[in-house]
Amino acid sequence: MTTAATRADRRISPVFLGIVAVTAVAGWAVWTGFADATGFAVFLFVTGAWIVSLCLHEYAHARTALHSGDLSVGAKGYLTLNPLTYTHALLSIVLPVLFVIMGGIGLPGGAVYIERHRIHGRWKHSLISAAGPLTNVAFAVVCTAPFWLDALDGVPLAFQYALAFLAMLQVTAAILNLLPIPGLDGYGVIEPWLSYTIRRKVEPIAPFGLIAVFGLLWIPEVNGVFFDGVDALLRALGVDDVQRYCGLDTYRFWKAFFDEQDPGCAVG
Repeated sequence: MTTAATRADRRISPVFLGIVAVTAVAGWAVWTGFADATGFAVFLFVTGAWIVSLCLHEYAHARTALHSGDLSVGAKGYLTLNPLTYTHALLSIVLPVLFVIMGGIGLPGGAVYIERHRIHGRWKHSLISAAGPLTNVAFAVVCTAPFWLDALDGVPLAFQYALAFLAMLQVTAAILNLLPIPGLDGYGVIEPWLSYTIRRKVEPIAPFGLIAVFGLLWIPEVNGVFFDGVDALLRALGVDDVQRYCGLDTYRFWKAFFDEQDPGCAVG
């Protein structure tokens, strides 16, 4: 009975498989320029791939927790990759997607509930927190591989732009998540090494850490420094500013309906 339940707890959700399927079809449409709906196809491809990365981010937290001693993550559905099982679907899926649509920035997710008392050892706690953003790092490396491997020959411009924009989302998510600020994974990495007194003092403000980060990003000077760093990292990975900008511009396909004077980036 236990074995059957364990297998069910780890079976990949049809919801996740459906998202992957939509992403794959949209990626094919971007590559082929199907029905001249490139902008909409880029929107679906990038949004779908972004949701997939969010699911993998949360899965990485849960899977690492499982191997560290928290067997409860299976019963919570975290190992199925189903975004609907997260403790705070709003924070993990809805808000990140809305921020991509509105601002073109990778909002950190983070809503799997880990029963930390089941886990012993500071290194294990740190690794659980680091596992999520490291997934974004891996995703960014994969997205930028054609650029830093100089393997773009034959890759349609629209697909290049989509990968560049998706890579930017992964880079921003990784950087923001790794900040050592309460409420973010970066703080979770260092928290086990802090004194009990410090942890108790920080605990009440942890829920407001992410809000504080985005409040700071509204300050033009802070925003400029942040995105200068993001651009520098993307350039190091072979993605130039034009490709990133055109990825965002193509993703926002709806702009064409409101600004007929802006021809946007050529994808043909």
